[in-house]
Amino acid sequence: MANGQWYPKEWPDLIRALADGSLTPVSPKRAATVMLLKDTDAGPAVHMLRRRASMAFAGGAYAYPGGGVDPRDDDHHIRWAGPTRAWWADRLGVDETAAQAIVCAAVRETYEEAGVLLAGPAPDSVVGDTTGEDWEADRAALVARDLSFAEFLERRGLVLRSDLLGAWTRWITPEFEARRYDTWFFVAALPEGQRTRNASTEADRTVWIRPEDAAASYDKGELLMMPPTVATLRQLAPFGTAAGALAAAPGRDLTPVLAQARLENGDIVLSWPGHGEFTKRIPTGGPTA
Repeated sequence: MANGQWYPKEWPDLIRALADGSLTPVSPKRAATVMLLKDTDAGPAVHMLRRRASMAFAGGAYAYPGGGVDPRDDDHHIRWAGPTRAWWADRLGVDETAAQAIVCAAVRETYEEAGVLLAGPAPDSVVGDTTGEDWEADRAALVARDLSFAEFLERRGLVLRSDLLGAWTRWITPEFEARRYDTWFFVAALPEGQRTRNASTEADRTVWIRPEDAAASYDKGELLMMPPTVATLRQLAPFGTAAGALAAAPGRDLTPVLAQARLENGDIVLSWPGHGEFTKRIPTGGPTA
């Protein structure tokens, strides 16, 4: 393998089934993921986790904290700081209730999987250390979905800091996949006083790594990743500070990236519009390495 691109062996058969009409695409679920940055002497580093090899989807691949939207966060009233829900709806290309739920998912998943909380007791503050037993009990309840994020914020008297997030890009899982997600990628900076930890049951390792170093390790085949992860790492690499990346976020194009598959000279060609490096030609006899 020339690089570390995650590529399931069942994709060719699924693509053929989609092409001949025997496979009906499932509707993608809304999801959010966060590229959490911190400044270092060598430039910004991004927080990444390695999904456990036993995971059905992208096992062993490096990714960012993220996960699906909780419908309970659609319209529950929460204290909110930063751009309005209407602003976020326009930015994300959804209605206001969906925008709230997507932003909530981004903040919740960062807390669930990295222990970092983008919320505070006031619109201009963030909480400090969140590693205490009472915080951990609430985090576990969120993971188990015994507690919605809106309920968690209300119980804690916290304001969600939407101004600490920047919407970066949007990718949709290919139509031939059984598990499909419509995922908004956000960028955020690690709040002062907080620290990350491997709080995810789905990850066996976490790292802080410069985006350019992570991308180089992917190129060498040392780190396994999905196309959206590699693409965003390359996009983050030019920025000299976390603040610089956040400042660039409002100008980013959020047109969804959706993989396309076509037949060409008897082979299947799989591509992601605008991201030629991920194009794969699959002989009809089976997948290529």
